[in-house]
Amino acid sequence: MEQHTLAGEITQIGVGLHSGVSTQVRILPAEAGTGRYFVRVDLPDLPLIPAQVAAVSHTVLSTQLGKGEVYVRTVEHLLAALSGMGVDNARIEIDGPEVPLLDGSASVWTANIAQVGLVSQPLNNQVTKVITEPISVYQGDAFVCALPAPETRFSYGIDFDLPAIGNQWYSWSLTTELEKASASFAAEIAPARTFGLLHQIEHLQKTGLIKGGSLDNALVCGPEGWLNPPLRFANEPVRHKILDLVGDLSLLGTFPIAHFLAYKASHNLHIQLAQRILDFRF
Repeated sequence: MEQHTLAGEITQIGVGLHSGVSTQVRILPAEAGTGRYFVRVDLPDLPLIPAQVAAVSHTVLSTQLGKGEVYVRTVEHLLAALSGMGVDNARIEIDGPEVPLLDGSASVWTANIAQVGLVSQPLNNQVTKVITEPISVYQGDAFVCALPAPETRFSYGIDFDLPAIGNQWYSWSLTTELEKASASFAAEIAPARTFGLLHQIEHLQKTGLIKGGSLDNALVCGPEGWLNPPLRFANEPVRHKILDLVGDLSLLGTFPIAHFLAYKASHNLHIQLAQRILDFRF
């Protein structure tokens, strides 16, 4: 077995979706076995925040990691890019409370990773976990589950009253061959942008959210259709939900072999499933 880290450094500056605060992110190579982790370089003692399920502190409209006053918000797109591109170990230095949204997708991150490349890291005693019985979490008609399967696959369904979105399903397989898997992720999942509903925007803004959201970094849908077309895919919204799911389940460290199936789920349900998987006796 082997792991991978970056062959060079990545730097990006941008505005956070919810905070509206501009931050700089530096992603650096990390030692084998250290995993993916954040470092708040703007705070005293440079506190480290592991990208692990145990570090999740908030899941409303994004995934937040941290403890108490020390946190990093909206980590899911960056973590999806790292895990989807095969980066097991990375030191992510950030000088603020929220990862930049950039264009609302993970395309900038995947392009950066592809540009610097990866370095292999031999690692002993790493075992791929296999889901052998169904694990599920439900909330009303929403659910997310991990099912026994011969390969790691992510499938998602969404259903909105707005005609421009409607009912959408998409399924994506994470192949075991690194180059094929990263190319597939970069082409099929990473470009899908975050999306919002026009009738919810005013309420979200009044509650202190989406301060950094705009038509440049999020798709917005209303009764008459999309306010800022064109879409990158006809089913871009459901592909973005897979992006979120990949990012949230990356907090497991490595993906078990399973079919991850979700319908109308949320960051909260994603994280609940991840915790159930951690508690599962393999």
